[in-house]
Amino acid sequence: MSEQSPLRLGTRRSKLAMAQSGQVADAVRQVTGRPVELVEITTYGDTSREHLAQIGGTGVFVTALRDALLRGEVDFAVHSLKDLPTAQPEELVLAAVPVREDPRDVIVARDALKFTDLPRGARVGTGSPRRMAQLNAYARGHGLDIETVPIRGNIDTRVGYVRSGELDAVVLAAAGLNRIGRIDEVTDFLSVDTVLPAPGQGALAIECAADNADLIAALAELDDPFTRAAVTAERSLLAALEAGCSAPVGALADLLADGQVVKEMRLRGVVGTPDGRTLVQLSTTGPVPETHDQAMALGRELAAEMLTKGAAGLMGERAH
Repeated sequence: MSEQSPLRLGTRRSKLAMAQSGQVADAVRQVTGRPVELVEITTYGDTSREHLAQIGGTGVFVTALRDALLRGEVDFAVHSLKDLPTAQPEELVLAAVPVREDPRDVIVARDALKFTDLPRGARVGTGSPRRMAQLNAYARGHGLDIETVPIRGNIDTRVGYVRSGELDAVVLAAAGLNRIGRIDEVTDFLSVDTVLPAPGQGALAIECAADNADLIAALAELDDPFTRAAVTAERSLLAALEAGCSAPVGALADLLADGQVVKEMRLRGVVGTPDGRTLVQLSTTGPVPETHDQAMALGRELAAEMLTKGAAGLMGERAH
């Protein structure tokens, strides 16, 4: 390959995937000095009309991109980290986890309503049992009366349900709306104290073949060590909980700073039944992990504690 042959970036075709892959492509051009071309790949998750929980949840958007990487059709791929299965294939490596976007969930509601101002019986659309569990639990604890309605589709489709009056509100990820320039449509940002995001939410993963040492070294310049430590802890928690319970998992690791000095990392986790009647929520705080193994241990330890506190008995909508 000549120095200037373009790097091929594999991406899903959705508007959001194209936006975030375009941003990564620009960054990779800057650090490598090489042209980058986007290669659009259709995944099963994009073409299937079934609910995500039924077609296997994680992995449906990732498999086709990984297959293209393994076949050498693309040089690297960009994923939403929350879509990645927790097991990492040996032939592929997460070369970079760039600085994370806003990890929060948000509401787009009619009449610019906040979540707590929704009328009695308000219909709130989300395809995520994790969001359902926490929204229903919050509503029950605060005297709100909402009905969560399962939906799927891209951002346009989901917001369309509100614009057409079919639903009173829908829940989306702040990061996605930010990346496509539509954050001004949000009517309420959900505090992470109300709804913990999906593990890895708001972060991207840049993946390439494990034997491509030059590209791994170049992409490493886009890596943010704090984001990587946080999402590693979150995904370690997810992996350990998935092994022991089938309820949906929310998790967030954040850095606790004293002025400008980062002192510690806090990891919070939640599992619950989609009706929100049972929720197991715990947190732990420790030194900022300096290695992959330390970040993994933080997640595993919190998961073990959650399982002993009742998470093991929870059955969610089985996402398999």
